[in-house]
Amino acid sequence: MKLPKEFYNGSIIFIGIGLYFLLMEFLGLADLLYLRLFNILFVFYGTNRTLKANFAEGNTILVSNAVSALITSLTGVFLSIIGLIIYSFSKGGDSYVESLSKTFLFGGNPSVMTYSISLLFEGIVSAVIVTFMLMLYWETRYTSDKHQN
Repeated sequence: MKLPKEFYNGSIIFIGIGLYFLLMEFLGLADLLYLRLFNILFVFYGTNRTLKANFAEGNTILVSNAVSALITSLTGVFLSIIGLIIYSFSKGGDSYVESLSKTFLFGGNPSVMTYSISLLFEGIVSAVIVTFMLMLYWETRYTSDKHQN
């Protein structure tokens, strides 16, 4: 059974983000906010793979490509949040999240679920922005290629 490309590429996003954060934690750099922002590159990569495959298959319909791209990026985001929740509880739960939140946007002592839900909303917004940006790139690129033939 072949996995849909959206789930496959969403899994690539999840694996990339997971390995990146594990590497940052191993190197002692997990508290540096600006390094955490690079996870968006994995969302771009996986979502772009889906769109590239769609256009290679001849799917040039804007709406279906947008839905496919959004499903890919949201799959990566949801899997990453689930991974974060599991990892946080394995590292001590709320006390682990408190150590992370000192350099993040939270005040007080957020719980694992509060932290994860906040990152979920951030991830959903990132997924939508990435989808729109890549749709503009691919639609413009494909349209200009089509007029040259």
